[in-house]
Amino acid sequence: MERAGIITMNGKALTLLGDEAKVGDKARDFKLLDMNMEQKTLADYAGKIKVISVTPSLDTPVCDLQIHRFNEEAASQPGSVALLNISADLPFAIKRFCAAGGVNSAVALSDHKDVSFGLAYGILIKELRLLARSVFIIGVDDVVHYADIVTEQTNEPNYDEAIRALKTLI
Repeated sequence: MERAGIITMNGKALTLLGDEAKVGDKARDFKLLDMNMEQKTLADYAGKIKVISVTPSLDTPVCDLQIHRFNEEAASQPGSVALLNISADLPFAIKRFCAAGGVNSAVALSDHKDVSFGLAYGILIKELRLLARSVFIIGVDDVVHYADIVTEQTNEPNYDEAIRALKTLI
C-alpha cells in the first residue's frame, strides 16, 4: 500500500509504503538485526513495554539528537521497558555510531535487510528506502498505545508527549 502526502523532507513530499500502524492495533511482528547481526523479533521483547524510536539515518544531526534523547530516557526507565531505536542503517554503521556516541541504554536495531518493520508499520519511504521518523509505544499486551509519524522528517519527534504516553503504561 502506498500513502502520499503524509510526510515531507525539507518540504518535499514523500511516499510511505505499508499499512499504517495505529493506536489500538495489534503490534505487527518484524525481523531486525542487532549490531552483532543477530535477528530480533517482537517476541524477543515479550512481557515488556516497547518504546520504538525510528530514525531515518543515525549519521544525521536530528537522528543523532533523537537516539541520544531516548538513550537518556532508557537509562531512567524500569526493567519492564525496552527502548529500541530502529533505522535502515547497516548493523556495522549502527555499532560504530553507538560506540562512538555512547549509546548504551537504548537497543539500536537495523531494518536494512528486509525492511520488515518499515513495511509492517507503514513507514518505509519509497523514494529513499529509509524509515520515516516516528515513535511507537507498544504495551506488554502487544497493542500499539502510541503512534506518531513526524510530518516533516527534519524535525524531532514530540519527546514529552511520547514519555507521557509511556508513563500511563508503567
